[in-house]
Amino acid sequence: MCKSQFGLIGLAVMGANLARNMADKGVKTLVYNRTAAKTKKFLEDFGHSPNLDGAFTLKDFVNQLERPRKIILLIKAGQPVDDMLDELIPLLDAGDIIIDGGNSFFKDTQRRSKRMKELGFEYVGMGVSGGEEGALHGPSLMPGCGRQAYDHIRPVLEAISAKAEGEPCVDYIGTDGAGHYVKMVHNGIEYADMQLISEVYTIMRHVLKMDVEEIAEVFGKWNQGRLSSYLIEITAAILQKKDGKTGKPIVDIILDKAGQKGTGKWTSLSALELGVPTPTMTEAVFARDMSSMKEERVELDKKYNDIRFASDTLDKDSLLADLEKTLYASKICAYAQGFNLIGTAGEVYGWHLNLGHLAKIWRNGCIIRAAFLNVVSDSFDSNPSMKNLLFSDFFASALKEARPGWGRIVSLAAEAGVGIPALSSALAYFDAYHTPVGNANIIQAQRDYFGAHTYERVDKEGHFHTDWTG
Repeated sequence: MCKSQFGLIGLAVMGANLARNMADKGVKTLVYNRTAAKTKKFLEDFGHSPNLDGAFTLKDFVNQLERPRKIILLIKAGQPVDDMLDELIPLLDAGDIIIDGGNSFFKDTQRRSKRMKELGFEYVGMGVSGGEEGALHGPSLMPGCGRQAYDHIRPVLEAISAKAEGEPCVDYIGTDGAGHYVKMVHNGIEYADMQLISEVYTIMRHVLKMDVEEIAEVFGKWNQGRLSSYLIEITAAILQKKDGKTGKPIVDIILDKAGQKGTGKWTSLSALELGVPTPTMTEAVFARDMSSMKEERVELDKKYNDIRFASDTLDKDSLLADLEKTLYASKICAYAQGFNLIGTAGEVYGWHLNLGHLAKIWRNGCIIRAAFLNVVSDSFDSNPSMKNLLFSDFFASALKEARPGWGRIVSLAAEAGVGIPALSSALAYFDAYHTPVGNANIIQAQRDYFGAHTYERVDKEGHFHTDWTG
């Protein structure tokens, strides 16, 4: 019997679509799901492919794979991954490769990598982005593992990944948890990007009083320019969609409570742990938390709905031009925060990350794919020691151009009583980052006053304490 080249465990939407993608690319793929009925249904639907087969016991699954076995897990993150590894380990041989393609927490991946290495196996923590369509047609892939394991699976990963300008959207990321860390921060940027777009929509709808059709047209136009991206594209499409029952724009009947699965929160927690400011990504997480407090928001509106805001005549065309620049500038800041965090993590965890290459593999297949990632990649490639995207001449020019209108938009929203935490935080991040003399001198004086924590001086070296009450 001809054995399969790759095995895949987990036939939810992502796993099923990735298996089909592999088979379509000529990879003989064997699937397994804990629920046998799911495996049977998958084979009934797609088993006509000569490259797809299934197994109904884990032992049969492992025995039908060529060596070294290469097994992708696309199962729920957390304990289920550990449970599956416990079941697989007795069935494996030294040198077999396990690939976790779920959204596992990177420290879990580090722990599992160490354990599997001690047992003689190769372990790959691989970020997979692009949703169900990406899994089927070509995702962005972020594998973290040893070089030997990557070289073994590289041809298949390149075959099934998305392509951008002819280049596969996959690259070696780094050891142990690097792949899952990069995917985690990718999702943190995704949170920010989505929140920024939703806030711009809110300003158009509730400050400029535009109807949904007008807003859809604006997003469609923006997607033809420098803001061209997957999220802008789908936002324009979403705003054009009508509800089949009511005929209303579907956004008007969707409850304003956003879900989350944890990767955004993990990103913010890591940023706090590493001391990297990521206010826009973190505000996006808090915004989802705030959205979940629907009942409280409704009650508080009754208490404060007598607050009145001025309704001056607005120059819509001028403000839309400011909004485009504001969104672009805020997007730059969100990506800058994300890449800054990844770069710092790479230094702390010894991953030797190439930020220019990361930007390239995000150009297609993933949720945050955007036209300007080519410029991000070029910026890091031309200056590998660059600490932050804000040092890029290209982006500095865009930020300078945007700054006056950016301030006007944030002020307008504040005057209209519209909360825009992500746009506001991006502006504050930019302003604070290029301020040579900030306000931490007051904080240091306060700390020294109540806790004798000492402070540094601008005119001499060392640490000093003042007797503030003597």
